[in-house]
Amino acid sequence: MADYTTSEMMTVAAARMLGNGTVCFVGIGLPSTAANLARLTHAPEAVLIYESGPIGAKPEVLPLSIGDGDLAVNADTVVSTPEIFRYWLQGGRIDVGFLGGAQIDRFANLNTTVIGPYDAPKVRLPGAGGAPEIAAMAGEILIIMSQDKRAFVDKLDFITTAGHLTGGGSRQAAGLTGKGPTAVITDLCIMRPDPETRELVVTDLHPGVTADQVREKTGWDVRFANDLRETGSPSETELMVLRDLLKRTAEAHGTGK
Repeated sequence: MADYTTSEMMTVAAARMLGNGTVCFVGIGLPSTAANLARLTHAPEAVLIYESGPIGAKPEVLPLSIGDGDLAVNADTVVSTPEIFRYWLQGGRIDVGFLGGAQIDRFANLNTTVIGPYDAPKVRLPGAGGAPEIAAMAGEILIIMSQDKRAFVDKLDFITTAGHLTGGGSRQAAGLTGKGPTAVITDLCIMRPDPETRELVVTDLHPGVTADQVREKTGWDVRFANDLRETGSPSETELMVLRDLLKRTAEAHGTGK
């Protein structure tokens, strides 16, 4: 069995959820890493869209920001940001939105605005970007985040992006058209919303991870599925492609050794 880090396990598990041919609206950071890993392995026909305008992006290295020119170089086409949101997202043409966040709660609502009180925050975060619209209108949402109690909180400091709001039918009652978050992939496990309450439930533990470890890293009394599964370990190919992508990226951006 290949050796791998918890971060690699998380990225591989997230990448596996992106099907071949899927039209995916991609966030910068971990979502972009996972989406491009999928494109370079089992999903070569996935159509990656970024809010700056690239459609069918095929970057050689991971972008530094949403406006990174590398996203446009090998893209199928590049359109305006208003067209991305009006025609593609609002038009119901996005199958999956791939997002991250600084904080998440039990109903998969996200915070990327502030840590602490809004008027006097401890940390001011990058903000919403296109995430609220993506989460509202994409067919479904995948969320990838490293898990600890500072990120997986009982109450968000600020709700930037709606997940399942207060649970139950509250999302539909608010007029949000997409399914919302269907999976949260962390470095410890995979969580999915309960079909009725919409509260996140741990359905898969990554190899070697225990339920107690997940509890220790979660800020609420987390639930576990009765048929709890184990995530499949990363394959040699998945690890090789991921590591090569990260190596190329580090060298391109001057962060490699």
